[in-house]
Amino acid sequence: MAIERITVDPGRMGGLPCIRGTRVTATAVLGQLAAGRTIDEVLDDYPYLDREDVLAALEFAAAAVAERELPIRPAAA
Repeated sequence: MAIERITVDPGRMGGLPCIRGTRVTATAVLGQLAAGRTIDEVLDDYPYLDREDVLAALEFAAAAVAERELPIRPAAA
């Protein structure tokens, strides 16, 4: 599973989920993707990460959303 690349250490980055014990948070990667950057552009910014790390961040986000209630408004009818 790619999600195993996501680590949490209370002493690193305030305990936020990070990629493989680095100081790169999953949210930093996700934020770049949400802003429209491509995986290749993210990897250019973080050359020590690889494609599987970015996909792990996406897998982590999908799992997190599946486990939480989010304040999303119902669609207009």
